Amino acid sequence: MNIRSLTRGDGVVIGAAVLLFIASFLDIYSADGAPDSYDFPNAWGSAPVLMGVVLAGVIGAALVVVSRGLPQVPKVAGLDLGQFGVAFTVFAAWSALGNIFDPTSALDNMEGAGDGIDAGIGLILALVATLLLAAAAVATPLVPALQAGLVPAPKPAAPQPYGAQQPGGYGYPGAPGAQQPQPPYGGQPQPGQPFGAQPQQPQQAQPQPQQAQAQPPAPEFSPFWFAVPVPRPLFAEDGSQAPIAELAPGTWYLAVEQRGGALVAQTQDGRRGVLQDTSGIQRG
Repeated sequence: MNIRSLTRGDGVVIGAAVLLFIASFLDIYSADGAPDSYDFPNAWGSAPVLMGVVLAGVIGAALVVVSRGLPQVPKVAGLDLGQFGVAFTVFAAWSALGNIFDPTSALDNMEGAGDGIDAGIGLILALVATLLLAAAAVATPLVPALQAGLVPAPKPAAPQPYGAQQPGGYGYPGAPGAQQPQPPYGGQPQPGQPFGAQPQQPQQAQPQPQQAQAQPPAPEFSPFWFAVPVPRPLFAEDGSQAPIAELAPGTWYLAVEQRGGALVAQTQDGRRGVLQDTSGIQRG
């Protein structure tokens, strides 16, 4: 799970779930004139409140956060886990509201059984937590302010050419134990000549039938680090439309090649693919 893919909205969801868990240990009933020594039950002593409010809210929050942190969200019955989590949070808020309006439930039908009993601090705090939880879960994909990264992304190092070794790393020139390139057998490399190429031999000038027109040099692509503003799919380089990964906000990726308006990006685990939507990316 990539924690840098979590957003501010996910932070609100986590905080509301913690508040709901704390509320489950507080009294769910209150009564005027009750002695201080009287022990009212909490949510763990009431199955409807525990299952319909506390557990539904906590499970919904866990599904929402986990679905945002996974590179590939699993689906159940055609719906991803995040959608199930949002449904759980809304259900928990609805159940908490019902318990506030009618804390004693069916006891109201028994004469004198529920007189003087009101919702306690546990139910009131649970309602606040579930309303906040459901609002954050629903609004995060819609409100840009809640889509900002929860953990600030680190400042990327200066981009280096794709495939280059870090200084002092294995195989880097000058590193301990690194082998220095040797000139090819039978000659010395010329300035500007690629390593491993055969030394140039003097050739007799031959007449050319037609002088080739000089072509302007193609602009060189310099690899750079970038981050995406919202989750975006990364497609295979062979042109298929099946995504191989999902780029998450708050994580830096390396752009190694440009293909028209698209970029060939490399993920942190070494996978390469084509990012077709490059609008709004942040360059490092």
